[in-house]
Amino acid sequence: MTYAADRLYEEIAYIAYHFHWEQDRLLDLTHAERTRWVGEIGRINTRINDV
Repeated sequence: MTYAADRLYEEIAYIAYHFHWEQDRLLDLTHAERTRWVGEIGRINTRINDV
């Protein structure tokens, strides 16, 4: 199964924007790891915005 390039770029951009991680580090993450970080960042943003 392939993963849509647009979705991959979206996840990488989202994590890089919030954590300032290098592209190589992000590309080394598995799909599961990236989606986990995307979820965690989303929860952090939700908590911050709800205050």
